[in-house]
Formats: sequence, C-alpha cells, structure tokens
Amino acid sequence: MFIEVKSESFNNLIKEVKEITGEGVKLVPDYIKGIDKVLYLKSFVEGLSNQKREKLRSFLESLLFEMHRVEASDLDFGGPGSLNRFWMRIHGNKKPFPNLPEFNTTESSILILNILSEKQIEYLITKRNLDFSIEIRETHPYLRIYRYRADAYFELDELSLNCRAILAQLRPFADLGFHPYVAQLMNLNYMKEGLILITGITGSGKSTTLDAIIDENNRTCDAHIIIISSPVEYVHQSKRCLVRHREVGRDVLSFKEGTIQALRQDPDIIVIGELRDPETIVAALDVTDSGHKVFSTLHTSSAVETIDRIIGETDVHEQERVRMRLADVLRCIVSQKLVPTVDGKRTLAKEVLVVTPSVRAAIKNNNTSEIYQMIHQGSDFGMNTMEQDLARLFKLRKITYETAIAFANNKARIQQLLTSKI
Repeated sequence: MFIEVKSESFNNLIKEVKEITGEGVKLVPDYIKGIDKVLYLKSFVEGLSNQKREKLRSFLESLLFEMHRVEASDLDFGGPGSLNRFWMRIHGNKKPFPNLPEFNTTESSILILNILSEKQIEYLITKRNLDFSIEIRETHPYLRIYRYRADAYFELDELSLNCRAILAQLRPFADLGFHPYVAQLMNLNYMKEGLILITGITGSGKSTTLDAIIDENNRTCDAHIIIISSPVEYVHQSKRCLVRHREVGRDVLSFKEGTIQALRQDPDIIVIGELRDPETIVAALDVTDSGHKVFSTLHTSSAVETIDRIIGETDVHEQERVRMRLADVLRCIVSQKLVPTVDGKRTLAKEVLVVTPSVRAAIKNNNTSEIYQMIHQGSDFGMNTMEQDLARLFKLRKITYETAIAFANNKARIQQLLTSKI
C-alpha cells in the first residue's frame, strides 16, 4: 500500500517545493543541456535560502520515511526513464508512486543537487556517477535513525537517483539458518583466518547477511573489525569488538588502498564491501594469506560461478597463481537470492559451499565443474545447492512451484527435486 497524500501539511509542502523547483525550471534556457545544465542548476540551488533548501530536503525525507512504512527497498526518480514519476520497489516489484504531482527532469535534478555537497557534485560531474549515503532522523515519538545507500548518475544528460533503504535493525544471525559448522566458520572464535564470500545479484540481501555476520562476531568476540565500504551502510556500534568504518572516496581512496592499509591497523577481521576489480581481488587474497579473517561480496549467482569469476577477472598470466592461492584461503561461499513467497513478500534462498579437501583439490586442478555435485552431497558440512534450498522452501509451502523453477540456476535439477517432493 502506498501513501495517500491527504495530509494538509504534506500537500502544502509539495506546493512549496513545486514553486521552488519551478523557479529553477524557468531560469534554465532550453539550449542548455548535460553538464552545463547541471552546473547551471548547481548555481541556482546554492543561491536558495536555507529555508527553501530545507523545504526541498524535507520533501525528499518524507518519501524516504515512507519507504519504511510500505516496506520498500528502493526509491528512484529523475531522468527521462522515470516519466516524471517517483518509483518504489516493494517486495521485489517496482511501481510508480501514486498521488504525487509529476516532477520533470529539471525539478528532479534540483532535488538531487540539493542534498549533495560541492565536492560530491564535482565528483558526479567528473565520473558521471556518485555513490554516497543519506542519514535522516525521526525524533517523534522517539529518536530513530534511518540510513540509505544512494547512487546519483546521468541518464541521457539528465540526473537520476536511486536510494536503497538500509535496515534500521540488524537481522539476527540465527535467523539466517546456517548449519552449525558453517556458523563456526564465520566466527572468529572458531576460525581465525580465511576468506568468506557472500554473493548474489544486486538486491539479493548480501549486505543484510554480511551485517548479521559482522554483528555476531561483534557480540561474541574480543577483536578489531575494519569495514571498508562504498558507501558505508549500516554503522555497527563497537560492542565486544572495536569496529571501524572506512568509506571509499571519503576516508580512503579505493577498496584496494583500504585493504592494504588495514594490515597496518592491527585488524582481526577485514570486511571488504565488494571485490570490484582484479586489484582488490589480489589485495583480498594477500591479506587473507597473511593470516586474517576476510569477508567480502561479489555479484555472482552461484558458488561455482564465484570461483570462476575471481580467477577469470585476473590477468591471464596470473590466473594459475590466483587459483592456487584462492584454493588455500577460501573457506566458504554463500550465494543467495530473495525469492517471492506465497504471501507476497520475499524469503532468503541460499547456496552454501564449504571448502573441504575435495573442493580445494577441484579448484587447484581447474575442475570447478565437479564442485556442484560436491555441494549437493555435502550436507554433513552444512552445504546445499540453490536448487536444494528452493525445493526445501517449496516443501514448506513458502514458495510456489513456478517460483522455484524461475529462481533455480539448474532447471533440470530443480525439476527432479520438486518432482520427488510432490
């Protein structure tokens, strides 16, 4: 259910915001496009009074607050593709936000530029993309802080913005349903070193799972955790662990730099937000090789694909060495998806690989095609394929037969499993 804009105060805010942004629309000549238009609008926004800028921000914050009420994961607006509408993704479905007036591309650009600093705007213009975080506070009836991961970018010379809600409360680690042996691999008290990867496509809940794992270590271990993110999403308060957050572009220049620098900061656990490039991959292997526990994420949909991607991303002359090092340091891969449930929400489906001696040998011998069957038969170590987990959810009547088929990586195998369980 979306917001029904009936509040008189909210309607008055919309009217004021439309008047402010309308001033900017009138001032921009039609012939000004692209970067020149952004620079023109930047000057317009900077010339607004603090009161007007606060009105613009209050309007956007109202939409961000609304995301939590309707359980939306994302808010999108700006650019020609939005059709002058605000869009929200709720339980996996993206729909336009009703009951709001249209905001054209210029008005949307003003809203976006209003929440950026001068340095952020310069970076956005130079790189054509900007990752940053937004924090808003609700003071009534009690203080609550909401954080969002935001991405501003250009679409056909116009500014667009995506805001992803970061959970205000961590998901309990126990709710992830890991096998006790897998849970031990993820805890510093039981395993002091090794690389653990959480993978999945965008929007599959990787950050939620990773934050739950970090929190479990924070509550149960006496250690030092360094988190390198772009941007920083959930902010962990130090409990039993000393937890430090370093944001790429703000506190450190890159994931690679942050990973290398972490070695000089006495860490026990290093969390690398994402293995984005070959340099970061090699740096992650280096710090893990030095005896540290490392967690990271990757945009892959299965454990085998993850292994192949890491090796394939590196220089062809380095791949053999990377394969050997990966086999030695890798401990576990969790590949996950958020799957639509029969009640219209979403649930976690995951594939879990534990690196046993057989798996390690398969990686070293470049026989990764054999690993899927090892996962299928590795329940004693807490392993399961995506298809086995989807079949489990179907058996529990949480998802439909069609959903299980649609989200499976191996269509033939899931049909066999589902048929045997009907």
